[in-house]
Amino acid sequence: MSAAAAAMLLLAGCSNAEEPTSDADGTGGDSTLCDAPPAAGDAIDAVDVSGEVGEPAEVSIDAPIEAADFESTILVEGEGEPVEEGQSIVYAGSIYDGDSGELITEQGYEPGTNLPAAVASETALGMALGCATPGTRAVLVVPGQSEGETSYPSQVFVLDFLEVAPSAAWGEDEEAPDGFPEVELGEDGAPTVTVPDGFETPDETELATLKQGDGAEVEDGDTVYVQYAGVKASDGTEFDSSWSRGAPTQFSTGGVIEGFTKALVGQKVGSQVIAVIPPEEGYGASEGHELQDETLIFVVDILGTAHAQPAAE
Repeated sequence: MSAAAAAMLLLAGCSNAEEPTSDADGTGGDSTLCDAPPAAGDAIDAVDVSGEVGEPAEVSIDAPIEAADFESTILVEGEGEPVEEGQSIVYAGSIYDGDSGELITEQGYEPGTNLPAAVASETALGMALGCATPGTRAVLVVPGQSEGETSYPSQVFVLDFLEVAPSAAWGEDEEAPDGFPEVELGEDGAPTVTVPDGFETPDETELATLKQGDGAEVEDGDTVYVQYAGVKASDGTEFDSSWSRGAPTQFSTGGVIEGFTKALVGQKVGSQVIAVIPPEEGYGASEGHELQDETLIFVVDILGTAHAQPAAE
């Protein structure tokens, strides 16, 4: 595993958001999360950061950094409501090699380069930000680590908390063509799908955009961050839903059934799409699968996408 990959795994920690479980202590934030950031020290003093939040920082490091433990500091304080444990945020950041001072990776400043992630007190994101507010820039120094015979140098994270991640599509409303199932949205954005009487199932996946987003376009091979609900066309019963589980989820466009891939690729972040998927592009080839003979209806809210990174030479 490369140092960049190890760093990003440490940073993301939890891949899916969970319902916040606030234990407020009167300060307006989650008490556990507020206590997560370690104190600053000599290692932080060796890092100089300038530039605007939301743009790539200019970073100078007096390397090599010798860090015995984690250190953090808030460089710019944001405004608004503090993030809570388990909430997902939109963020951008850079990671530097503490031995050389060189940039390892930079993500989130350009569309399609990062996904929202949950803030948890035991991850680098939580240790850097704590119960920060949107608009915060933080620095976290991660001490060098060893796994078996492999050693990783210390690392410096410069992180910008841009906003709390939306949990539902925000695009402009559009009308589905006649014949599509009816979709009603709850106050939280959760869809309820009604299959019309005499619904005619298609031979190929049919799509309609219910909300037209304005974000990055999903490309084949991307990892997406979505909310979705799936029902059977035969009787309208729900068989799967991220809404029912209480959190968005993420996966590769190549890791789902063909019809679901068609519902994602080419769409823009912020969009809501309805897909009617026949068995041939669903689970038709999965012998014995409970949905093998079912035409499936999915309503998908596309909340984020990260383009596949080219393989290292």
